Amino acid sequence: MLERILEPEAMDNELEALEYDLMDHAAVNRAFVEDFLRLHSGGWPVLDLGAGTALIPIELCERRADAQVLAVDLAWAMLRRAQAHLRDLGLTDRILLIRGTARRIPLPDLTLPAVMSNSLIHHLADPMPVIAEMERVLAPGGTLFLRDLFRPPDTATLERLVAQYAGDATPKQRQMFRDSLHAALTVDEVRAICAKVGIPPSCVRATTDRHWTIAWRKPPAG
Repeated sequence: MLERILEPEAMDNELEALEYDLMDHAAVNRAFVEDFLRLHSGGWPVLDLGAGTALIPIELCERRADAQVLAVDLAWAMLRRAQAHLRDLGLTDRILLIRGTARRIPLPDLTLPAVMSNSLIHHLADPMPVIAEMERVLAPGGTLFLRDLFRPPDTATLERLVAQYAGDATPKQRQMFRDSLHAALTVDEVRAICAKVGIPPSCVRATTDRHWTIAWRKPPAG
């Protein structure tokens, strides 16, 4: 198994934010939102942690006219690009951008009907406190939906994935994808974290050749 090599927690660099924003995330984001909506029938706002340039909140709001999103990211560079997108699309009243850390969500326990995140976990040296925070603020009956890359078993598999999914990207974008795969957790590592914070490990599955997903409905109160 490849050694985990961490990335910076925040992509707070204007060039990286631009390169990330210009990558073709359309199919991945569309699949994320479709899968989330299959699990979450309603209840707003959704909290999106590590929202980046808000591409997934935008996709969600374009699919659901009633959707509202609290979009949190640590990087000002990402949030500035997100704000420009929201102004262009007229979504500033439905997506609230918040600069903050996922380690301490400034909301009471059992508050939110849904928490989602895409590609945040691989940026965290210790993801367990963040997943525990998500569980803490999630209301009874609420939806937790997380997706991220998983670390390939060897360098050959990693390079095959880079060639397959970022072969037409810029050199910087290919390196960003390569670094993200190196920084990702394995499915078993994610399951072990979930078990420690009270989320059934069976909720964690490999859902593509490079992604794991946590899809969980918190038990209702009582």
